[in-house]
Amino acid sequence: MQLAGPDDPGTVDLDEVARKTHGYVGADLCQMCTKAAVSCIREKTAESNVDIEAEQLPAEFYDTLKVTMQHMDKAIKQTPASAMKEFVVEIPNVTFDDIGGLEDVKNELREMIEFPVTHPEYFEELGIQPPKGALLYGPPGCGKTLLAKAMANQCECNFISIKGPQLLSKWVGESESNVRNVFEKARQASPCILFFDELDSIARSRGSTSGGPGIGDSVVNQLLTEMDGMAKRNNVFVIGATNKPDGLDPAIMRPGRLNAHIYVGIPDAPARLGILNASLRKAKVSPSVDYNAIVSETDTFSGADLAGLCQGAAKISVRRRKDADLKGEDTTDWSIEPADFEIAFRGARSSVPASDQQRYLDKKEAVGEGGVTSGMDDFRYD
Repeated sequence: MQLAGPDDPGTVDLDEVARKTHGYVGADLCQMCTKAAVSCIREKTAESNVDIEAEQLPAEFYDTLKVTMQHMDKAIKQTPASAMKEFVVEIPNVTFDDIGGLEDVKNELREMIEFPVTHPEYFEELGIQPPKGALLYGPPGCGKTLLAKAMANQCECNFISIKGPQLLSKWVGESESNVRNVFEKARQASPCILFFDELDSIARSRGSTSGGPGIGDSVVNQLLTEMDGMAKRNNVFVIGATNKPDGLDPAIMRPGRLNAHIYVGIPDAPARLGILNASLRKAKVSPSVDYNAIVSETDTFSGADLAGLCQGAAKISVRRRKDADLKGEDTTDWSIEPADFEIAFRGARSSVPASDQQRYLDKKEAVGEGGVTSGMDDFRYD
């Protein structure tokens, strides 16, 4: 079996394959190549109607067996890296196209994570270290976790998602060991993104609990050591998400650990329109649905509230179609109608009251923007 050459469609770029297989050991690479070859054989067998069970196959069939980059990409997705098996999660099927608005936040994350991987020479020539972490904070339901999932899909890095409480243990020293193991696995599989959801559950200010230093303080100490200690990070990027940035330990917020502090707030009108388009881009929606009217009536809605509104309208549409089917009506060109949104509005509400929104804006002023998003509009790239 051969690899597709430069003159063939789907040329295999071995450098790109190597870049996509972080954390793979030799056995993983062998398994991946075997899966790519099997995929190629199945595809060609279906095309040529060859009996694969026959004792002897025609020579022309063997000449058509060429593994392409598409076969390699499919095999990579089906082959987990051994270095990540304890913590690896499936790369989410979420892209930036699924997230409406938040363009500044998307660009900030791209600059922080993609640039050091795709263009390390930029930082080497300047003689500086690239940023190593970011904090996403703001009201619940505004897309912090969704952004991290899309970033995992966008960049060709390994991705480890950690729910804060899962690192904690009642046994002395085991919580600190869990933190060490997570970072060690990430270093072995670098470049890698470590995403800590609900970061405030494990990085609360030391000394904030009564009764003296406890397990929480020890975990914070270990986390600080791993993020900026004697051990090298080796292209391990840390992204934390929280609704309570004021409860985080100040040491974890300093540059060198979480360089960029990115506020993900309630979407404005253009962002709400983008969220509606993203939420309904795969749905069958009637042309008579006025997205701008929906935007004007959802001034205080978060991204999750808007997604819930779209789901509610879809559910009502399905209910109407079921009734129409029972009555024998024609439902061939069924779609979500404006009336469905009107009914969905009756049960919809903002999950972040205006008072809470102001409280988050006050937190934004206190925490500050640790990144370089503001003032960079003239230097954005497509």
